Amino acid sequence: MRYRVTILALLFLVGILAISGCGAEETEQEDMAAAYRVYYLNNSGTGLSSQEYKTNTVIGDEIIAELMEQFMTAPNDVDSHVALSSKVGYQGYRQEQNVLYLYFDAGYSDRTNMGPTREILCRAALTKTMTQIDGIDYISIYVADQPLVNQDGQPVGRMADTDFVESISDVNTFERSQLLLFFADETGGKLVPEEREVVHSINTSLERLIVEELIKGPQTEGRFATIPPDSKLLNVSVNENVCYINFDSAFVNSLLEVKEYIPIYSIVNSLCELSTVNRVQITINGSSDVMFRDVISLNEQFERNLEIGGAEQ
Repeated sequence: MRYRVTILALLFLVGILAISGCGAEETEQEDMAAAYRVYYLNNSGTGLSSQEYKTNTVIGDEIIAELMEQFMTAPNDVDSHVALSSKVGYQGYRQEQNVLYLYFDAGYSDRTNMGPTREILCRAALTKTMTQIDGIDYISIYVADQPLVNQDGQPVGRMADTDFVESISDVNTFERSQLLLFFADETGGKLVPEEREVVHSINTSLERLIVEELIKGPQTEGRFATIPPDSKLLNVSVNENVCYINFDSAFVNSLLEVKEYIPIYSIVNSLCELSTVNRVQITINGSSDVMFRDVISLNEQFERNLEIGGAEQ
């Protein structure tokens, strides 16, 4: 009899520990769940507002699905509205490395559903919401299985949080700029141009914008990346027509299959398309005492090189 009581007591204790263990796991799961800002249209439809949302999961795919559901759900704040028209169908997503591809039906490009102002704000809201997720640095929008294009029929391409002002209060804080960027050809030894329209903050200089777009890579077939996608642009400044670019060390650790001079002149030739830039100085973590690929000294200022690709002035 004593043994039976002992066994029952042990079983009871195991049950208590199991229950408390489950409770601890649930508490730990709740503690790990992160808070995000979900972005919506403001009441006037001219800017963005945001609300905090705490996810129910810590799993990447589930976070994406959960935030997209919140993005398309009417917010509690009566002064905010869903950025995506209810007449636009969301068809899903896929993630490839640090890029999140979002798919919508043809209604997204219908101006009766999404006018120009609302569409730009929707891009901004999607980008600022989804790039908060760890491992997602860019989003790219597809409409009816085709990349989203602007009014001129040019691909919008990948968008980062830095493409939009930190506190978007009015759509007039955006502007459109036409850029001429230079990427590598298929041989890796020449530069070929790519025209790109970018919607960006009026507070972002064109010099910074150009380098950031080069880091994102080409959007046109037959053009290839010139800068490692994990490169971090630390600083950009212009003084007396010299553009000073400061990268982190990822820039010099490139494994891209291009000639050693291609990354340098991809930047230089692209920047020299601006009237404000005649020469470019590149530094790594603030130092110019660097040999790029053990061949090119960065301790000099570079000028446009039309022999490997560029636009005639």
